[in-house]
Amino acid sequence: MDIDLARTFLEIVRHGSLAAAAEKLHVTQTAITARVQKLESQLGCALFVRNRAGARLTADGEAFVVYANQLVQTWEAARRDLPLPEGYRNVLHLGGEVSLCNPLMLAWAGELRQKIPGHALRMDIRDGEKLLQQLELGLLDAAVVYQPEYWPRLQVEQLLEEKLILVRLATRPEPYVYIDWSADFRRQHDTALPDKAKAAVTFNLGPLALQYILENGGSGYFRTRVVQSYLDSGILERVPKAPEFNYPTYLVYSRDRDSAALQQAFEVLREIVRTGSDWSQRWDPLT
Repeated sequence: MDIDLARTFLEIVRHGSLAAAAEKLHVTQTAITARVQKLESQLGCALFVRNRAGARLTADGEAFVVYANQLVQTWEAARRDLPLPEGYRNVLHLGGEVSLCNPLMLAWAGELRQKIPGHALRMDIRDGEKLLQQLELGLLDAAVVYQPEYWPRLQVEQLLEEKLILVRLATRPEPYVYIDWSADFRRQHDTALPDKAKAAVTFNLGPLALQYILENGGSGYFRTRVVQSYLDSGILERVPKAPEFNYPTYLVYSRDRDSAALQQAFEVLREIVRTGSDWSQRWDPLT
């Protein structure tokens, strides 16, 4: 199918009319109408109900939105990756959550370039939900996330068994900083600590929250490996009698995309997890 047909369809959905889509795509409205008719003919169904107010999706049109997005994303990914860089046999597409990018994903990328030099590398850092969507579409070979989905043919392996612990800056322990780690964490945290459910300062990114506390003072929940070096040095201290929350990390990949190179990449990652010690985000609050 012509990818331009899918793009045109999505522009109409975004802007609500054929005229607005024509303006956005810099073509005539007649061309847009012809594309819609061609797409509807290929699919054998009506996608829009058109009237003076614009274009409204039919039930079939609503269903096609997902497929159109998948078509366009897959095509754009192919255009990015092909042809392969000169001298490389294949590409590894690997994803990781934002708060894992330093040091885990950074270390993984560095080791892969040494251990699997014949493969190019594409690292995608974003939120877990988006990574799982990319994995489902086949745009990623594997992803490292906190909350996996269990779909058919999807392999899920726990990499790390970590905890979220409450720590505070030794010299300035206030205020409490709420870090939104996940929906599960919110539910457990707000049940265990209802008095802290509404904080004056909130972050949805752990590394940023840590830097804030190191520079401005306060307390908050962080992964044990990330704060361990600060606890050892006395910059941070654990808050006594505070509840702990489990926060494991998972490696997920489609068994349909498995390969020897991918398994080698996973073994490199497991070795990094086994031997890694400094997860402190490489920030030094004393400099």
